[in-house]
Amino acid sequence: MSGETGSAALEFIGLGVILLVPVVYLVLALGAIQSQMLGVESAARHTARTMSAAMDGADASARADAAVQSAIEEYGMDPATVDVDIQCAPLGAECPSAGATVVVTVTAKVALPFVPPVFGLDRVGSMPVQASSAYKVSRTWTGG
Repeated sequence: MSGETGSAALEFIGLGVILLVPVVYLVLALGAIQSQMLGVESAARHTARTMSAAMDGADASARADAAVQSAIEEYGMDPATVDVDIQCAPLGAECPSAGATVVVTVTAKVALPFVPPVFGLDRVGSMPVQASSAYKVSRTWTGG
């Protein structure tokens, strides 16, 4: 029994480090993913909302660009990885038009923390996040 004195502290330190490092990395990775998820959700929601209140198609496009750019800056997203898809329902309806539904889908890639850009690991070590939002244009919309 006397040969094991003091080894509990060493085991605690060793196992603590082995268990603590993955938990800390998991918290950092989930925080980065959640931040970007909030960013794409905000971009989709605000883009659909601002487009539904636009005067015409050109104004809707300008408002959509401004809303997406604002969300990219606010949430620190990489503009090169952000993809925006805008559709109007029913198909063939002009955006915006009375009674149409504006559907915006925003997709981005989240770079995981501490993944180096060596050998393309940054592309492999990234995770896509996506959010969609739909907003109905008023039936009484008259284009201004």
